[in-house]
Amino acid sequence: MPLLTRLIPSPVAVDIRPGALDDLACVLADERVSHSGRLAVAVSGGSGARLRERVAPTLPGATWYEVGGGTLDDAIRLAGEMKSGHYDAVVGLGGGKIIDCAKFAAARVGLPLVAVPTNLAHDGLCSPVATLDNDAGRGSYGVPNPIAVVIDLDVIREAPARFVRSGIGDAVSNINAVADWELAHRVNGEKIDGLAAAMARQAGEAVLRHPGGIADGGFLQVLAEALVLTGVAMSVSGDSRPASGSCHEINHAFDLLFPQRAASHGEQCGMGAAFAMHLRGAVEESALMAGVLRRHGLPVLPQDIGFTVDEFVRAVEFAPETRPGRYTILEHLDLKTEQIKDAYADYVKAIGS
Repeated sequence: MPLLTRLIPSPVAVDIRPGALDDLACVLADERVSHSGRLAVAVSGGSGARLRERVAPTLPGATWYEVGGGTLDDAIRLAGEMKSGHYDAVVGLGGGKIIDCAKFAAARVGLPLVAVPTNLAHDGLCSPVATLDNDAGRGSYGVPNPIAVVIDLDVIREAPARFVRSGIGDAVSNINAVADWELAHRVNGEKIDGLAAAMARQAGEAVLRHPGGIADGGFLQVLAEALVLTGVAMSVSGDSRPASGSCHEINHAFDLLFPQRAASHGEQCGMGAAFAMHLRGAVEESALMAGVLRRHGLPVLPQDIGFTVDEFVRAVEFAPETRPGRYTILEHLDLKTEQIKDAYADYVKAIGS
C-alpha cells in the first residue's frame, strides 16, 4: 500500500507566550535539541545583547557570539568562529538580521537552528530562507527551517511598534501572494501546493480579521503564530511562493530603485498587496485590506511613506524585473505607465484617500 501521507518540515517545538524566554533551556532539553546544554548563541549588539544578561544564567554551557550585522560576510564569519566548538545547536537571539545570520551559519556548520526573535517584523523567523546583504545588494539563501522557535510575547511588547506593524503587513500580504500563485496555476499550469497555500492564506486571514490592535496580547499571539505558519508553508512548498507574489515584487522594486528611502519590508508589502488585489479586480477585498492596514498604522498610499505617485508607478512598472520567472498579476496584466496611473487613481477612489 502506498504511503498516503507526507512528512512536513517544521520545528519540533514552537513556544509562543509571555515569559517563554525564561524556559528556553527547558524547551531545548525536553525536546532533546540540546540535552547537554552546549549551545552557540548568536546575538546582536542591541536587543539580543540586552537579553544576554537575563538568559545567560539559564544556559551555563553556552558560548556567546556577538554578530555585527546582517551581511553574508557576517554570517560566514560567525560560521567560522563556531567551527571550533562542539555544539548541539545554534541559537539566534535578536531581530531578523541576527536570525538570518544564525540560520546561514548553522546550515554552513551542519547544526540545527533555534530561533528566538525579539520582534515580529516579518515571516523570516521560521522560514527556510536567509536574507543577507552581499556585494551585489541582497541575496536569499536556502537553509533548513529552525528546529525550534521560542517567542516571548513580553519581549515582543518591548520592541518598537514599527516592527509589529511591519509583521502585520507581511502576514496580510500572504492573501495576495496566494492569489498570484493560483493565477499562475490557472494561466501557466504552475504546480500549486494546496496545503502550503492553505496555511499561508489562513495565516494572513487570521491577522486581517482579528479585531485587536498591536497593544493587545491576543493579537500579538495570532500575529506570531501567523508568521510561524507562513514560514512552515514555505518549507512545505519548497520555495517562497506561498508568501511572495506581486506584493513582494513591488517591495523589492522600492528597495532597488530607492535604497536610501525605502520603508520597512512589511510596510511596502502590505501596501503592494492592497494595490495588487485591486488590480486583480478584488475591489472589496482590496478596500478591506487597506482599511485594516490603516487601522494598524500602516501605509496604503505612497505618500504615507514619503513617495510620490510617479515614484510608486515607476516601482510597480519595474517590479516584474525583480523576480524573473515569477508570474503574478503584474506580469499577467503587463501594464504600461499610463495604465498603472489610471489603475492607481481607481485604487485611491476605491479605498478612500
